[in-house]
Amino acid sequence: MRLSRFGIALLFVSIGFAALGQSNSIPSTNSHKAAGAASTLQHEQEIRTACIEGRRLICGRILDLRPEGLLVESGYTNLLREPISRSWLIPGTAVASRAENLIESKTPGAVCVGKLLLTDTPKANKAVKPARYDYVIVQGYPAGQYTYTSAGSVQRTVRKFSASLPAAVQATLDAEKEPQPGSSH
Repeated sequence: MRLSRFGIALLFVSIGFAALGQSNSIPSTNSHKAAGAASTLQHEQEIRTACIEGRRLICGRILDLRPEGLLVESGYTNLLREPISRSWLIPGTAVASRAENLIESKTPGAVCVGKLLLTDTPKANKAVKPARYDYVIVQGYPAGQYTYTSAGSVQRTVRKFSASLPAAVQATLDAEKEPQPGSSH
């Protein structure tokens, strides 16, 4: 039996109506889980958007290599010249200086100014790994704060940035789950 185009269309429409007529009752617990999952997904999207809006161009000198990442002094805008800017990692032998009187803008992609912790850096060549006093040029996404001990027992807190957007989103989500100091959790 051969069906015309009209017959095929009519067959699909009738199948669609038959499917609509079936009642698939979903228990209320599943609908709450679905609503919770949608809310979680929306929250993750909001954090992702905030990370994109808060991204900064990190161009600076590595002050220290820490297990958590690279402690960087950012604001070396003269690293943004060719051919230096072709790589995210620049040897410390490059001539660069920190820009004086530089103020960080709040616009996405603005040059970051000050000390920060940089995590999730691009994979370096096996022969060339980041070292103290090397330079970095990388787009960083806000990922919370980092507290470390500097000279003696002095505690310092700096902004934490990730070179990976998904990692920045995850770090922000993880920080939200941690109990805050002074809370009764």
